Order: sequence, then C-alpha cells, then structure tokens
Amino acid sequence: MQTNLADFIKHTREGEEADAILRACVHCGFCTATCPTYQLLGDELDGPRGRIYLIKQVLEGAPVTASTQTHLDRCLTCRNCETTCPSGVKYGRLVDIGRQVVEQRVQRPLGERIKRKVLIEGLTRKPVFSAALRAGQIFRPLLSPALQDKIPQRQNAGVWPAREHARKMLVLDGCAQPAMAPNINAATARVLDALGVQLMVASRAGCCGALRHHMNEQEAALDDMRRNIDAWWPYVDTVEAIVMTASGCGVTVKEYGHLLAHDPVYAEKAARISALARDLSEVMPQFEEALTRRVRSSSAGRVAYHPPCTLQHGQQIRGKVESVLRAAGVDVVLCADSHLCCGSAGSYSLLQPELSLQLRDRKLANLVETGAQTIVSANVGCTAHLQSGTETPVMHWIELIDRALN
Repeated sequence: MQTNLADFIKHTREGEEADAILRACVHCGFCTATCPTYQLLGDELDGPRGRIYLIKQVLEGAPVTASTQTHLDRCLTCRNCETTCPSGVKYGRLVDIGRQVVEQRVQRPLGERIKRKVLIEGLTRKPVFSAALRAGQIFRPLLSPALQDKIPQRQNAGVWPAREHARKMLVLDGCAQPAMAPNINAATARVLDALGVQLMVASRAGCCGALRHHMNEQEAALDDMRRNIDAWWPYVDTVEAIVMTASGCGVTVKEYGHLLAHDPVYAEKAARISALARDLSEVMPQFEEALTRRVRSSSAGRVAYHPPCTLQHGQQIRGKVESVLRAAGVDVVLCADSHLCCGSAGSYSLLQPELSLQLRDRKLANLVETGAQTIVSANVGCTAHLQSGTETPVMHWIELIDRALN
C-alpha cells in the first residue's frame, strides 16, 4: 500500500510505525472473512480492510468525521485478522494509533464522554470497582435484567496457600478480576503450590493498562504500566515468571517493552518485564506429567473450551490449555468457529451492547452444540460475558485443575 502521511504525524514515532504497517497491507481481503463485525454487519468499513483504508485517509490528512469514529469503535480488537493475514499486518497496533488520532479530532457527545470516563475510572481502580460490584450484588434483585446480566454472583476465593517453595512466580492481581472472580488467582496459587511453586502478589501492582490504552487514554495507560514495572522490579531476579491468569492482561504486559521503548528510564525494564510475562497456559505444560500422576479421574464431564482472542490471536497461543486439561483427565472439546470472538472484548460489551450480545449468543449456541456440561475460558471478561447468557457453569480452566487436585 502506498502512503503519503500528513506532516502532523509523518516524523513521529507513531507515524513511522503506522506507515510501516500500512505498507505491509496488500489489500487481499483475507482478513474480512474472519472479522466478527463484518460477518454481522456486512459493511466493508466494519472489517479490517475497510478500517485500514479509513485510518490511512486520516493519517494522510483527510477530514475526520463521527462516522470514521463509529467504524473504528465497532472494532473488537480481537486481532483475528492478524492470524489470518498472509502479510503479517499488525492491525492491532494500527487501530490503536488511528483511534487516538480520531479521538483528538472528533469530540464525542457529552453523554458518551461521561460514560467512557466512568468506565475507565471505575474499572481500573480496584477499591472503587470492588465497592461498586459489591453494592450491585447486594441489590441485584432490584436491578433490570440487563444490569443483572452484567453482575456476577459473589464468589468465595478459598484459601491462599502459605507454604514457601524454592521455585517462585509472581501473579498479576489486576483490577476487575479480584472482585469479579477472586477464585481464579487463588486456584492458581493452590495448583502451583501442590506442584512445588510459590505464587506471590506484588501489592502495588494494579491495572495492566489495557483498558486505558484501548480507550485512547494512552499516556495514562503508560503510567499504569510504569507503576506495575516498579512494583514487580524488586522480584525480577528471584521469580521464574510473571504469571497472567487473564489473557487480556497478558497480551498487554507482553507489549510493555514495545510500548515503552521510547522511555529512556523504563525501556530496558519494560523489555525485561515483557520477557518474564507468561500466560498461565505457558507455565502449566511443564507439569503435565505430574498432573497425570496426581489426578486419577475428573468429575467435570464433557468440557467446552473457549479460547479468548487475546490468547489465540493476540499472543498466538493455541492448544496448550486443552493439553493441560487432558493431562488432568478432562474431556475437553472446542466448538465450531472457535476462532471467533465471544463479544466481550474488555469494555466493548458495555459500549457496543447490541453487537456484543449477538456475538455472545452465536458463541453460546456453538458451545451448547458440543454437549458440554461446563464451559471454560482463560480470561475473566470472556467467562463473565458468556455466563450472562447461559445457565451452564462457566469458569476459568485452572479452576477445574484446582478441583481435580483437591
């Protein structure tokens, strides 16, 4: 693709990155076939190729409209298109750059600006989100069905193991997950403890920065990343990995090195942190033999696994969760179109509810077809979103392993 970037961005770091990404695109359209929003809407501008053209026009100085913003907002950033693309176009980075430029040039309606700000501040601040969620759980019966669907039942995390081990790993506690699903990290700690690994939490670490970054508060997102780096830095020489139990956080932490490469103070530290970051599904395969020995049978019945987009497309990790579950005796299957997004996509389910629910219901229909008694995933946003549309239990896959060992 030929480009002629406008002066306002031509010689900037973002401009040079966007230019390289645009030039890699050969207009083939393979990405369109696997884009969830294009499948629903049938509009070229609601697919990756169309959005790439829109971003190209914006970066070349064309007028920016609210329509441009709408088409970019509808993107899930599922990055399925990156898996499909034969040219290696880094669409996820391009859409982040394009959205930021559009956000600076198109003022959203006041109500929309307030809603987005409330989401950003409410979801990324653990004490605020925890208090709000607890209030919602208490008054859940009084809320509308739509709001009730967004509020998960209160969960007991169980006991966090107190034993020390020579092998140590850190885990990202995160912002929303501790309140929504506290058992995920606790179950991870119990499983690793049983396998001879101590899982630790750095108390000052918080939101990974993904939410602010994808909602165009990118400088504030970099501050979230710097705070986490500072919190983890004292541990880097003593831990084997920084474990991510939410794949949405993991894909972002793995990009710290790239996103902070321009920062003279944090560039090297960010690269080190990204190198240490491991999705839980990358950590557990080394223990498959031990799991097979320790777990004699699983009572879970048939289990359907939904691989999150942030894992299979963002991190390009496939097959590992299924392998670990099978080692633990779980009868695990994938559903039809397992490569497609469930519609959660971070804040997307709150900002684009109509499209999100269509994608959720399509995904659940395919999951039901497997005949599974339980659905598992690897990201808290996916599990909460899917659970809102079904009576079938939905949980993180590590919770099955925890049950099998205890």
